[in-house]
Amino acid sequence: MKVSIELRTAVEDQDQVEYHTTHAIGDLYRKGATDVIMFEEKTDDGTIQNMMTIQADKVSIKRTGALTMHQQFKHKQSTENVLRHPYVTIHMETWTDAINYDTERGHLSVYYTVKLNGQEPRKQQLDVSIKDHHTSVTHH
Repeated sequence: MKVSIELRTAVEDQDQVEYHTTHAIGDLYRKGATDVIMFEEKTDDGTIQNMMTIQADKVSIKRTGALTMHQQFKHKQSTENVLRHPYVTIHMETWTDAINYDTERGHLSVYYTVKLNGQEPRKQQLDVSIKDHHTSVTHH
């Protein structure tokens, strides 16, 4: 199924919050209790293919192309991965506080803390809205 995706991240750094929003058109595959969303993201460094696997207590984001990473969110668990970018490699430690996925509304929220290369942990939030692409397009 073709879907419209809005991906929002909020990163808390000391007393400031930085927001980043990405919009994309992608595909949603549903198999049992697992949803898989695939979409491409265009950046200044090139194209990134994203594959997001969503389950009740686990979310996995695999990115390949201009940058590669495989970040996993597991409820109340710590996970590690490496983000590889053409200019830098970053070691990431992620602690997931909560995962809320409302399949009816097509909304995912992940609350987590990330440590990059052993620096101070930063609180982050990922919100993903998924809508049927055909119903979210306005016709003139």
